[in-house]
Amino acid sequence: MNLQTPYYLIDESKLLLNLKKIKYVRDYSGAKSVLALKCFSTWSVFPLMKEYMDGTTSSSSYEARLGYEKFGKEVHAYCVAFSQKDIEEIKKYANKIIFNSASQLKMFYNKVRNKKIGLRVNPKISYSHFDLADPARKYSRLGVVDKKSLLEISKLISGIMFHFNCENDDFKNFSHNLDFIGHNYGDLLKKLEWISLGGGIYFTKEGYPLNKFCKKLKEFSEIFQIQIYLEPGETTITRSTELVTTVIDIVHNEIDIAIVDGSTESHMLDLLIYRTPAKMDASASFNGKYKYMIAGRSCLAGDVFGTYNFKNKLKIGSTIKFSDAAGYTMVKKNWFNGLQMPSIVIKRLNGSLKLIRSFNYKDYINALS
Repeated sequence: MNLQTPYYLIDESKLLLNLKKIKYVRDYSGAKSVLALKCFSTWSVFPLMKEYMDGTTSSSSYEARLGYEKFGKEVHAYCVAFSQKDIEEIKKYANKIIFNSASQLKMFYNKVRNKKIGLRVNPKISYSHFDLADPARKYSRLGVVDKKSLLEISKLISGIMFHFNCENDDFKNFSHNLDFIGHNYGDLLKKLEWISLGGGIYFTKEGYPLNKFCKKLKEFSEIFQIQIYLEPGETTITRSTELVTTVIDIVHNEIDIAIVDGSTESHMLDLLIYRTPAKMDASASFNGKYKYMIAGRSCLAGDVFGTYNFKNKLKIGSTIKFSDAAGYTMVKKNWFNGLQMPSIVIKRLNGSLKLIRSFNYKDYINALS
């Protein structure tokens, strides 16, 4: 297949490695996993994913509908603040509706009282490498802080959510924090049916103590007689996808700079937001003697993927592949500079490639007014 760059390449065989670990956790701990659509919503691989997961969790009415129509199974709906219109839409699709505040719960309770209702709580503890993504940062608006107000409305809910992790690959930290939640909210948990521990727990990482993780979840569930839900996003699709680009120019300004037909601003926005370099397969870089800065072709001066050492000299037409390119990319891609948006390609389990979607000028003009 002659594919035109840039494109995202999702490898189902690599995705399957993560999915099997997710199923393992469910089998040995009882904890269910719902896909966080805010991270990854490419529904063409949902037929594979839903074999191993229990549903989806959403942050908007569109995501809730997508989960309902394309994934099926359980549909959890959470939003920092629902509008009246949101609630009317979401109650058509969601099994569980999780409110961010006591005021929103009280406002909409009568409209959704036939659903499983939950409330997000800010336990004032968290794990995050970035203040920007820290759910318990100072003045955080995410979740109820006051325990007294929580207890006052506890009869209105059947579940609770603690989303307090971001890329947490430290099992000891997770275990300690879960003990903290059990100690401080145990009386309430014993009255509820379910608890969501949110996303951001990197339990599919190579070397993560999966058996200890399962044991911890199972013990917590048995102590409080409660169903645990996990909301893996990045954890589900990590290492499964590449952004494939082509070098279209090489310039020199003290160092060699290769410009590719992709863009951090448009195609991997989180690299800019968190000021982190793009990942690249070690076999292609890091060990070579030819050093290049790889930059995008938008007009943004800081549109840079990173600096790498290649084994061979780059030239116009060279292929550059950025790894770990599934999470928060396709859901955030944009038309900045009117740049060509990457196609979406899937490598199926049988090894065949399928072009799922390409974008053209019509898509660009229809996204505007």
